Amino acid sequence: MNGAAQGWLIATWAWPLVLLLACTWAPVRQLMPRLLALVPLPALAAALFAAGAPRASIGGGSLELLFGLDAPGALLLGVASLLWIAAGAYAGSYLRDGAHAGRFAACWLLAAAGCLGLFVAADLASLYAMLAMMTIGAGGLVIHDGTPRAWRAGATYVGLALLAESVLLVGLVMLAVEMPGPGLAIDDAVATLATSQQRATILALLVFGFGLKAGLVPLHVWMPLAHSAAPVPASSVLSGAVVKAGIIGLIRFLPPGEALPAAGQLLAVAGFVTAFYGVLVGLTQRHPKAVLAYSSVSQMGVVVAALGMGLAAGDGKAGIAAAFYAAHHVLVKGALFLAVGVAAAGTQGRRGWVLAPALLLCLGLGGLPFTGGAVAKFAVKDAFGTDLAAALSAASAAGTTMLMLHFLRRLALSEVKGDGPAPAGLLLPWLTMAIAALLLPWLIYAPAGLGSAAAALGIDATWQALWPVAVGAALAIALRERAEALPRIPEGDIAAG
Repeated sequence: MNGAAQGWLIATWAWPLVLLLACTWAPVRQLMPRLLALVPLPALAAALFAAGAPRASIGGGSLELLFGLDAPGALLLGVASLLWIAAGAYAGSYLRDGAHAGRFAACWLLAAAGCLGLFVAADLASLYAMLAMMTIGAGGLVIHDGTPRAWRAGATYVGLALLAESVLLVGLVMLAVEMPGPGLAIDDAVATLATSQQRATILALLVFGFGLKAGLVPLHVWMPLAHSAAPVPASSVLSGAVVKAGIIGLIRFLPPGEALPAAGQLLAVAGFVTAFYGVLVGLTQRHPKAVLAYSSVSQMGVVVAALGMGLAAGDGKAGIAAAFYAAHHVLVKGALFLAVGVAAAGTQGRRGWVLAPALLLCLGLGGLPFTGGAVAKFAVKDAFGTDLAAALSAASAAGTTMLMLHFLRRLALSEVKGDGPAPAGLLLPWLTMAIAALLLPWLIYAPAGLGSAAAALGIDATWQALWPVAVGAALAIALRERAEALPRIPEGDIAAG
């Protein structure tokens, strides 16, 4: 069994690369867009069967590459795999008879190898290699349409991603120099960081690099530009899965169970600033994908705030709780980006079939009771405590609800490109992700080690989840008549020009 588990760990990133190599043959490259849903299957198997198994290795000594799965990595890998499967199936229909579909597929494979491989990377070298592959592949997806807007977004994304990786490289090299022995295992690196005389500097470099990957303000500008410009299936995985590179990096390197009040509070402040900034700027956006992009900025801020509060208190469970919250975001945001494409592909009269499930997802992101978002909010409740951070968390949930109802309105008003029902190849992946976003968090809460999901159904928990959603909905209704009077802040806000 251990041998099979180790095989799945390696196949998580190797299988997409094998398919990418096969794309050098033109007939395979032409066929590949219809096979993209098969790419993440080894990663899904790894998430199901390789969590906690002995690590797989390639090479030896200082050149040994290690791959393994801890609980947060398995959680995020599992939901990211589901999204890559659904978005891959969606892309096969979306790209049918489209120009440069083979090029899109090649970039997709490289981005998938890096993104999925990142969750199983267990040493510094493989971690950095996965980041680089993900950046190059995702950059190709962003520029796929070839418009000036797409090229600008792609250049911004790649430039800032390379900046993040350059800063991370400095921090990782500083760690590697101090590590005993020839290996570069992340576990050993974290142990070395705990006693390093350069600890503050290394932590600052790692937080900057991974924070940029996660879209913390003011390092967030690549997200609204890239997510808005990319084709719909690419936007879905960029917002749902790729942005979690920063989250898993922070979870892996922040000291587990050790209280660092100053660093944790600073990280929490950065997270809350990002959470509210994303809501405020998102409310000024007109295009549904731009609203979703700023919502992702906001939600990554909430995740980072939870990690910061956990770091300040020395809460060893903050990492898995934040990973669970991020896992719900993978599902719901992936589904909502696919919904934008489904809404555009059908007729106006049939749009209600998209808007009704999307309404549940939107309210769920704010924490509506009995949705997947309610149990996700419940998972990080302890990290925010009962004081100021808890109040800010509730205010963020209200703001999220208001922003997501704004998205729903913009989706209802968006342009229709189809003249009939949306193709099944678009509709089925979207519905699959919508159902997963509503139900799956309840099913994986206990296996993730967070306790019983039934606790989120109690009267007190239900009320604590309901009232911020009600406040956000009331604010959204009040704002509706004034929405057109809000200033138009361009996508990318501070980077617009």
